[in-house]
Amino acid sequence: MTGLLGSVLVLANRLLFTPELLASQSRSDALGILLSAVLILTGLLWQQIQPRPPQAAPLQGSPGCDWHPALSEREKLELAWASHTLLSTTAARTVVIWVEGRTLLQRGILASPGHLPSLQLQGTLQQVLETRQPLYLGDLRFFPARAEFDGLLPPGSQAVLCQPIGQRGWLILGSDRPRSFSRQERAWVAAIADKLEALFA
Repeated sequence: MTGLLGSVLVLANRLLFTPELLASQSRSDALGILLSAVLILTGLLWQQIQPRPPQAAPLQGSPGCDWHPALSEREKLELAWASHTLLSTTAARTVVIWVEGRTLLQRGILASPGHLPSLQLQGTLQQVLETRQPLYLGDLRFFPARAEFDGLLPPGSQAVLCQPIGQRGWLILGSDRPRSFSRQERAWVAAIADKLEALFA
C-alpha cells in the first residue's frame, strides 16, 4: 500500500508541479519509482497465500459398522478402538480391515452396510502386501487403480490410503476429500497397523 501511494505521489509531482524538467529531478523520480516498486514487491512476498482446502464430496453410502462373526471379544474391542480412533482423528470416512483372506470390519460411511466386502489378492493390493509399503492415492480421479476399490469404498470417495498390516492384510481408509491424509496422519495410521499386526500375530 505504501509503495503504491509513493508511486502515485511521484507521478502527481511530475505531472502537476514540474513545469520544467531538470536532470536532477529525473534521477530523483526514477529513484522514487524504484523504491516504490521494491515496497510493493516486498508487500507481495510477505503476504501469506493460503491454499484453499479441498472441497468434500458427498459420499453415496450409509453409516454403519459390520463385524466378521468369527471375531473374539478381545479382537472386537481392539478393532473398535482402532476404527473409532481413525475415524475421529484422521480424514477417513470409511475404514476397512482385511486380514488373511477375511474382511474383519467395515465402519463409517459404507457402500453396502450389512455385507462385508470380499477383496481379491491381486494388482495394487497384492503389491502393498508384498512390499509392505503403504499406498496413498491422493486423488482417485487420476489413478486407474481406483477400480480395485469399487464396492469396497462408497461411491464419491476422493482419496484412499491402503496401509499393510505386516504381510497379513490391509488397513484401508477412504476419504471424501482429495489429498486429505497428511504426513502426520499417515504416520498415525502406520502405528495403528503395527498394533493390529501384533494382535493377529
